[in-house]
Amino acid sequence: MDTLFSSVERYKRKANAPLAVRMRPQTLDEFVGQEQAVGEGSWLRRAIEHDTLSSVLLYGPAGTGKTTLAWIIANGTHAEFVEVSAVTGTVKDLRREVDAAESRLLVQGRRTILFVDEIHRFNRSQQDALLHAVEDRVVVLVGATTENPYFEVNSALISRSRVVELQPLDDESLRTLVLRAVADPQGLAGAFALEDEALRDIVTLAGGDGRAALTSLDLASQMALPTGDPAEADPSHPLAITSEHVREANPRRGLSYDKSGDMHYDVISAFIKSMRGSDPDAALYWLARMIDAGEDPKFIARRIFILASEDIGNADPQALLVAEAAFRATEVIGYPECRINLAQAATYMALAPKSNAAEAGVDAALREVREGPRREVPSHLRDRHRPGSEGYGAYLYPHDFPAGWVPQQYLPDGLSRGDFYHPGPRGWEAWRVEAAGRDHLDAQDGRPGQDGTNG
Repeated sequence: MDTLFSSVERYKRKANAPLAVRMRPQTLDEFVGQEQAVGEGSWLRRAIEHDTLSSVLLYGPAGTGKTTLAWIIANGTHAEFVEVSAVTGTVKDLRREVDAAESRLLVQGRRTILFVDEIHRFNRSQQDALLHAVEDRVVVLVGATTENPYFEVNSALISRSRVVELQPLDDESLRTLVLRAVADPQGLAGAFALEDEALRDIVTLAGGDGRAALTSLDLASQMALPTGDPAEADPSHPLAITSEHVREANPRRGLSYDKSGDMHYDVISAFIKSMRGSDPDAALYWLARMIDAGEDPKFIARRIFILASEDIGNADPQALLVAEAAFRATEVIGYPECRINLAQAATYMALAPKSNAAEAGVDAALREVREGPRREVPSHLRDRHRPGSEGYGAYLYPHDFPAGWVPQQYLPDGLSRGDFYHPGPRGWEAWRVEAAGRDHLDAQDGRPGQDGTNG
């Protein structure tokens, strides 16, 4: 029961809460951004407005409104709203809440909405403890996670829930949040005037994170006060929040990056595709994102090493040596100097001619080996160190011929030259295939190759 004392306590707690907490929307009309998820006509909006919510997993980066949506649901529902911590909660805690929800449903006919923030932190047994309660609608699960639920949440829970993805907030949504906080009585209450350049800096530094934008504003407002005491803020004489205050409050910008999460895989994917796409500037940008976040340099070097064969191959055989040298440098030198080695290797890969013939060729050969019929080694290629080998066909030793090459079957019966290897039209690979073709023609005449080599 709400009493005078509990109301006073709640007021004092909110008054001393961070700006991001004080400005948390109470209704969908106050919610900013995420039109694709909670815009007019969306499933989630209709479910919240009509209080007919079924289990849902809210998935998105930090500061995109997952917890806020949960509390909007709590404010608007006639169901009991219960929160369990995925950090400190145990299977025993979950079973206690499920038992209470079942009793509530049977005795009072009242539903229970169970909110689990950072649900990916629950282990498999904890997630399993929720399964039957969700399946039987004993509880309506609202899970929030910054990690891809298709990787981090049990598939059985996902199949009984709807996944709603939230995106980083766009600049206009962030500006709306910040300007509202400057004027709102629950926020800075008009005691500060935010300069345009400071607003731009807050939006840029936030990187799509609404909580980060409000935290930045909160800290900058403290920097703008002569003594840093919020009690000195006077709406009748607004103090200016400048770009300098914002940057003083944010001495180092930290873009979102989790070494085991989606951002980790997204950034390394962009890095690889930039090198493959021959864009050295993009390769350097994504490399810098990883270096700035403290990514393991050997992880970066391994990806360069793989790309050197997968996407460049024999169009530029030197690429593999550059990648190997970069990997060795990361082992021997480490940060910060090895960033230069990684940058050199990444730009080399981006600028090198491209061919995926090696990767495509070995994969095609593997498919044949695994799916094709058993094929015997031609007798003239077999090992001669066994009884009866004198009956094998004659092997022609290429070095006995002027061009260093002689027509001879190397593939098993049923396969032909060109079944697997399709050289690209660029770089050393293309030149060598053309030269080899000349050598083969010359060899049939018994002459040295026209390029001055013997093959």
